[in-house]
Amino acid sequence: MFTDYHVHTEFSDDSSYLMEEVIKDAINMKMDEICFTDHVDYGIKRDWNDAQGMLYRKGGPGEPEKMPLANVNYPKYFEKIEFLRNKYPEIIIKQGMEFGMQVHTIDQYQQLFNKYPFDFIILSCHQVEDKEFWTQDFQRGRTQKEYNERYYQEILDIIKVYKDYSVLGHLDLIIRYDNQGVYPFEKLKPIIKKILEIVIKDGKGIEVNTSSHRYGLKDSQPSKDILKLYKELGGKIITIGSDSHKKEHLGTYIEETKALLKELGFESYCTFDKMKPIYHEL
Repeated sequence: MFTDYHVHTEFSDDSSYLMEEVIKDAINMKMDEICFTDHVDYGIKRDWNDAQGMLYRKGGPGEPEKMPLANVNYPKYFEKIEFLRNKYPEIIIKQGMEFGMQVHTIDQYQQLFNKYPFDFIILSCHQVEDKEFWTQDFQRGRTQKEYNERYYQEILDIIKVYKDYSVLGHLDLIIRYDNQGVYPFEKLKPIIKKILEIVIKDGKGIEVNTSSHRYGLKDSQPSKDILKLYKELGGKIITIGSDSHKKEHLGTYIEETKALLKELGFESYCTFDKMKPIYHEL
């Protein structure tokens, strides 16, 4: 089975990849299933229908000079997915979102989840204290030890409370933006272990995010150390996604990731339907 479970479209504020074009490209790639996971980042962004929602930020590397700060237009999003499901029955289309959560935004995400029908939710941590990683605002003024531990503490505090998600997205995301290099896994292992134990106890999972290749990381994301620990603890729910924002990202390194998971001893990966995992043999 060929599927991509982390895909962004024009409904994400950092992508202009039209949802219908994604579907056409996926069909041409002979993909069996795809899940849209467009961004919602409460705290730093307003909702699509907020009268003051059209705020902008300076574009980062590879982005337009000016980027809107707004979340998914929810009614149009679900309407478009339903339209595409009817138009392209040859591919399975699932409706998900990527919740870029922080502790102080949990209630907003709970309200959103309760309002709409989801197949799949990626719980990611893109900011802490409304400070971005990619700009170094979060890291600034902290030692490497401090910002790494603070990042994982935020995730731990979130999942102790919030349970309506499917997988944790790119769990060691902070590595992507760590100018000091990779902080030793052994120093973070105790808190990562606590996170994974809660994930497993709650019947949730983690994703392998193949964008590690295009970001030039020397390891998978999450790292092989985290994947091994997850397996040792009894974790079985794993999804694979490209984190695509444009055509050249879609479906990349999916098969290579399956091979990696098999090499690490995993027997299956998952797709989701109505928030329930479906297992597929590697």
